[in-house]
Formats: sequence, structure tokens, C-alpha cells
Amino acid sequence: MEDWPKHKAEMPYGQVPVLEVDGEFLPQSNAIYRFLGRQFGYAGETEIEAAQVDMIGDLFQDYFNEYREYFTVAVGFTQGDKEFLFNSVMVPARNKMLRYLSNILRSNGTGFLVGKSVTYADLLLSIHTAGMEGIAPGFSNDFPRILEHRERIESIPQLKEYLAHRPFAPF
Repeated sequence: MEDWPKHKAEMPYGQVPVLEVDGEFLPQSNAIYRFLGRQFGYAGETEIEAAQVDMIGDLFQDYFNEYREYFTVAVGFTQGDKEFLFNSVMVPARNKMLRYLSNILRSNGTGFLVGKSVTYADLLLSIHTAGMEGIAPGFSNDFPRILEHRERIESIPQLKEYLAHRPFAPF
């Protein structure tokens, strides 16, 4: 992480993460998630479901903006009091978001956030909680529906295979 400042200029948008598709760098944004979700069939089965999935994607962007200060310190991009920021920034943001998503999971009753099959909203939640567990072990422990959801998503055969062999990333 201490090398980040010299690599920042090499990144197409001066930030990470960056998505590369067929050699072209695309900024990480909800627009990209929407595009890929629709392209690969993870955007919901109806227009209503697609709108619900997009809403959750937008919530993730708002959520990230809430906890960004903690995250940049936690992964070593900036200096700060990691423990203080975890308690004052991350915990309130996490509790609000994961309670909300837990309620969505309960209301939907299918084990997925929207509809009856996996969407990019499910993938966002699973990826987020897995990454945060790497930074803050026990991150999701107070949210059993979120833990069950992640287990369900990570047990999808294609994802399970990928996760078993993907290269290590610190977040």
C-alpha cells in the first residue's frame, strides 16, 4: 500500500478499483454494474426487478460515500486513526445499510435481494461483506441474514469455483 502514490498516476481515473473489459478500462460506477448486470442476465427478470436492483446499486454508492474515510485509512491509502474511524464512521454506516438489506432479504423471502434469482445487487452485497471481513474480521457477525445470503451466493457453483482459484487481493 505504501507504493500506491506512485501507481495512482498509472490508473486511468487515478483511483481503484478499475474494471477492464476487452482491454478497455471502465470506471467503477453503478452504470457499469447496471450494464454488466443487463449484459449477463443479473439485472432482474422484469423491469420492476431491474429498477429494484438499480436502487440497491445506488444505495451501495451512497453507502460507500458514507464509509469512504474509514476505508481509505483501513487499506492504507490515507493516514488516520483506523479504530476511531471504524467506530465513528464505518459502524453507523454498516449498521444502517446491513439492517436495511436484511429487511429486504426478509421481505423478499427467496434468499435473494430481488426476485427469485441472483442479481448484481446480490453480488455487490456478497463481494462487499467478503472484502470487509478481510479488513475487519467479524464485520457481518451481527447480521445473520447477511451471513446466510453470502453463503448462498458463494455456493453458486460457478462462483464457488472462481472463488476457490481467484488471485489474492487485499480487499
